[in-house]
Amino acid sequence: MTVNLPFLTSAKALSDLAATIEGDYFIAYIGNNSIVPGQNMEQRLTQVALWSGADMVYADHYDLHVAEDGSTKRVAHPLIDCQDGALRDDFDFGQVVLYRTEAFLEAVAKMDQSLVWGALYDLRLRLGKKVRVNEYLYSSTVSDMRASGEKQFDYVNPRNREVQIEMEKICTEHLRRIGAWLPEREGVPALSDADFPCEASVIIPVFNRVRTVADAVRSALSQTTDFQYNVIVVDNHSTDGTTELLDAIDDPRLVHVIPQRNDLGIGGCWNLGVDDPRCGRYAVQLDSDDVYSGPDTLQKVIDKFREEKAAMVIGSYLMTDFNMDTIPPGIIDHKEWTAENGHNNALRINGLGAPRAFDVALLRTIGFPNVSYGEDYAVGLRLCREYRISRVWEPLYCCRRWEGNSDAALSIEKVNANNVYKDRIRTWELEARIAMNKA
Repeated sequence: MTVNLPFLTSAKALSDLAATIEGDYFIAYIGNNSIVPGQNMEQRLTQVALWSGADMVYADHYDLHVAEDGSTKRVAHPLIDCQDGALRDDFDFGQVVLYRTEAFLEAVAKMDQSLVWGALYDLRLRLGKKVRVNEYLYSSTVSDMRASGEKQFDYVNPRNREVQIEMEKICTEHLRRIGAWLPEREGVPALSDADFPCEASVIIPVFNRVRTVADAVRSALSQTTDFQYNVIVVDNHSTDGTTELLDAIDDPRLVHVIPQRNDLGIGGCWNLGVDDPRCGRYAVQLDSDDVYSGPDTLQKVIDKFREEKAAMVIGSYLMTDFNMDTIPPGIIDHKEWTAENGHNNALRINGLGAPRAFDVALLRTIGFPNVSYGEDYAVGLRLCREYRISRVWEPLYCCRRWEGNSDAALSIEKVNANNVYKDRIRTWELEARIAMNKA
């Protein structure tokens, strides 16, 4: 049996479907794309479900790109395995999914019938074993041709707000069911009486950004504050003139650090900056592509630390082009974060926002993973497991989008590798929270 379902599906639609299903398994075509089944697709999906005992089976496939002249190009679209921590509601299962009927009926019977958009998300969280067939079992037309850099902010688009609220509710209830839900977090206790050389440090990891890093450093050095601060630039062996440019900046507040080792990612550069004896009490992030939105950014961040005793403060930012002109979607403010539930919802969304700032005494006890993707998300999840994260809702810096951005247009293989890593981070965090609650 084969059925058609939209990506955003109501609980009522699934309940109506449940009354019509026949057989031990059925296949759903999800979305509006045209599907061309491969040789023995249904047989293969059913075989794997039967042999593995899975409740849900999905498969790699081909994308069909149709050109203006009508010609078609077939491109491989590998998927990734679904881990326990793959809690994001945009996980890519492709457009063809096989369900075990008994498990489907049981899950739908327990579902909140008021769900309007997230029934498929709730369904897969309620199902047991999910198996990916790493064989290309079908072809699917492609309707969204945007590059990865254009898609990554869809979940914070205000037009999707009602959908996101429902998805958060579904995820939160799932965390309650499995014992991973946490109540509202408290502020940071006094961890250290150690003296710091200054109140704050702006930390800028950089590699080969000669076109932009001077703008970033100047915006950091131009801050007006009621405290002393410095700017620590960790120059990861640049070869394009970045090193010489930094050496030419004459300001005693600029700390130019070149690592002794050659195996550091962005996270490793952060560790080097935070562990430096010249680092201040609070460490505030600025990417080497970007600039603070005004001279009061640093003051606003440190004021928030002082007011709320937060372990981490996250701001909002404005999307601009290289010339600092606003581009869609404009302000990225992560309004999905709430003090009451943000630390739980953080396991569903794929990022926490920026710019990020940290209590250094606490951060030094945790450290960043030495990677160049997801390092900030890993630390944010770890901190909000125990402590409060506070927000500044107004834009604190301009995020410049240009051809040099590392995430502007990623291949499907790179997107998959990034998603596997963040899902793994979530899996570890999920397991840690369950263990903490049991203890």
